[in-house]
Amino acid sequence: MLRPVEAAFDAVHPDRIIHLAAQSSVHRSWEDPAGTVRSNVLGLLNMLEAVRRRALAPRILVIGSAEEYGQVDPKEIPLEETAPLRPNSPYAVSKVAQSYLALQYALSHQMAIIRTRTFHHTGPGRGEIFAESSFARQIAEIELGRRPPVIEVGNLEAVRDFSDVRDVVRAYWALLDRGEPGEVYNVCSGRSLRIRDLLEQLIARAEADVEIRVDGARLRPADIPALVGNPRKLVQATGYVPEIGLPQTLADLLQYWRQRLGAGRPSLPQAVR
Repeated sequence: MLRPVEAAFDAVHPDRIIHLAAQSSVHRSWEDPAGTVRSNVLGLLNMLEAVRRRALAPRILVIGSAEEYGQVDPKEIPLEETAPLRPNSPYAVSKVAQSYLALQYALSHQMAIIRTRTFHHTGPGRGEIFAESSFARQIAEIELGRRPPVIEVGNLEAVRDFSDVRDVVRAYWALLDRGEPGEVYNVCSGRSLRIRDLLEQLIARAEADVEIRVDGARLRPADIPALVGNPRKLVQATGYVPEIGLPQTLADLLQYWRQRLGAGRPSLPQAVR
């Protein structure tokens, strides 16, 4: 896979690279751990090698995950970047490996690489494999009469830190401008929310009565009770301030699925194109 990446850099000499290419589902990583590690670690390695071999000097942002923190001690929340990493899924292990590979290239080859540990984020266009987008899709299907009035769910008691994806993109761009090479930054809101609370907010917007039913197939072999970050380092480095509140995020996500299922492919808000 290195050759196609090198061909891309022969055609384009970028000033900036945001590396988002990855298998990004924790659930799927349990089904295909080898593919997850191969895609996430070797994919990044191929990109970094292509840059190094051409003596290019872009600023590079490597996107990591809050899942790297893994089984956290409740006393460590909200998590700072210095918290221990205890990955407890194949996906989380792959992202830890990605992060340290990026750090090695920053140290060994003086590449301007900035890393993130990005917490949960969502919004219009979010893949249905992720819990909140699955909830929104199921609500839209119920409203359209395409499924019984039952929402199938996994673990609703997990506590997560949610941001709007459009705010996360703004944070990424700010880090490319002002982040310190070699450093890692939490990209998060600092606010905790149970998955159950998020689901209830979506149901409150539903135009139909619904029932909630736990589906065992949606439960993970190991789950993390709480992942909430401290965005202080990000804010200090960039001045980042989120602009979109969770009510707007969820309204936009539900409307996305209504449009997609009811009237063909929806148009995304300008900020996420």
